[in-house]
Amino acid sequence: MDEITTAAVEAAETVSDRYVIDGRASRFNVSAFATGLLAAMGHNPLIGIRDFSGEMSFNPDKLEDSSFRLSIKASSLSVQNDISDKDRREIERLMNQEVLETAKFSEILYEAPGISVTKMTDMLYSATLNGELTLHGVKRSQTITARVALLGSMLRASGDFSLDQTDYNIKLVSVAGGALKLKDELKFSFEIVARRQE
Repeated sequence: MDEITTAAVEAAETVSDRYVIDGRASRFNVSAFATGLLAAMGHNPLIGIRDFSGEMSFNPDKLEDSSFRLSIKASSLSVQNDISDKDRREIERLMNQEVLETAKFSEILYEAPGISVTKMTDMLYSATLNGELTLHGVKRSQTITARVALLGSMLRASGDFSLDQTDYNIKLVSVAGGALKLKDELKFSFEIVARRQE
């Protein structure tokens, strides 16, 4: 095989290893938890992340070369609970202006240049992402475990993880004079669909 053919084969392999996230087919949610005197009357907000993009490098024959990158538009988070429009607007205003300060920190970024992947079956894999999360202007290590299914030209990754808001210098929100406030811990759950780029 001559050098040109070899280069073409390597280029084709490189391209086919790249999967781009399909935001419309994917789901990414954040659960927050109420505490305080009025917690029983309050809602545990479920927040949907609507605008995110990214890509994954994945090759079943070169699992050690896997990587992942995700970018979230911070202002795209919206309340999913069945609540009044007034309450929804107020929670989203607090989230954008006081919690995430989206005018100042518009992007949430997660990068894992290396992923530990274990093959479970022909189509199923277990992945551990030892990446860095940049949130609210603070960058910290964040490990995420995921189940990955390779279905033809589509990858489906699902899992969940938790983080504390105060680790990212985020102010804990309270209303009703502090009688109702949110706990520090947030729980994230995701099912991300990515499609191979031919």
